[in-house]
Amino acid sequence: MKPSALALEKEGLFIERLDHEFAAGSLAELGEGAAKDIPWRLWRKALYAPLHEFLSRPGKEFRAELLTQCWHLGGRKDPPPPELALAVEALHAGSLIIDDIEDASLERRGRPALHHMTGVPAALNAGNWLYFWPFRLFQQVETSVEIRAAGYRLMTKCLLECHYGQALDLSVRLSDLEQSEVAGVVRAITELKTGSLMALSAGLGALASGANENIVRAAVRFGRELGTGLQMFDDLSGLTREDRYAKGLEDLGHATPTWPWAWLSTDLDEQRFASLQAAVREVETGKSACALLKKLGALVAPHAKRRVHAFLEHAFVRFANALPAGPQLGALRLELERLERSYV
Repeated sequence: MKPSALALEKEGLFIERLDHEFAAGSLAELGEGAAKDIPWRLWRKALYAPLHEFLSRPGKEFRAELLTQCWHLGGRKDPPPPELALAVEALHAGSLIIDDIEDASLERRGRPALHHMTGVPAALNAGNWLYFWPFRLFQQVETSVEIRAAGYRLMTKCLLECHYGQALDLSVRLSDLEQSEVAGVVRAITELKTGSLMALSAGLGALASGANENIVRAAVRFGRELGTGLQMFDDLSGLTREDRYAKGLEDLGHATPTWPWAWLSTDLDEQRFASLQAAVREVETGKSACALLKKLGALVAPHAKRRVHAFLEHAFVRFANALPAGPQLGALRLELERLERSYV
């Protein structure tokens, strides 16, 4: 997929704000001022260059677009302050860098994973820096003390939930689970990781726009459900699209509980499901996974897209019912359709 105009715009803003963070005046404010005497070449190697490398890679900007749509829920006609979308995308970027290290991933956004370019220590530090930078970005948004405090709470909640979800994702294997446990574990991991970041996008947009508490709460719930639905599509694409087979094989190799496994755990009888689990154990010991990947794809493909569409449609209708009538619903509907098309 080619980067959108929004993606290219955010890329430029990221670098602009990053340059500001590493300007002489900003560095002079670190600590008691000793940082201002560090030669620029050292700052560049230590932190700026890894950040610039990763933030220059265009993404799909799902979260930034959702934040923009939810900004209008407070009755705002103007565009949201760019720092809001940058804060969410910075958190996401940081999580990608850390995830790639923890998953031993080789590639991200069409280039080598950052830790393969800079080494693990430098990439790890850059990813962690991106967890804290959003708080500084949000400080630059003109808003009330109450909204700022509520925004900080949303960001903190998101960070904590993502780490709970990542802990499960890293440690739980399909072979560890009873059939009755699989769907619940997959849902929890998804809601706490992908769902939390989308919930922050929707909630922060609505909150900063001055929307009332009920609308903000509905936006957070919708964002979480939207993130869950998109993760369903992402997991499915690893089994059904040739250009995503590498991701599907990686999930099989790690015995990762994914949404196709969650669906199969509720659709298949105990004997058939146990047989598939046994096949995954063989993959874990190094045997070929391609045949198993295609078999899983054939099992879930006939109903999966309809299943995910129904899930997202239910989320949208529930969100719409919580909102006053207005043109923002049409824009949200179009965005939802665009997101679905990007995965199908």
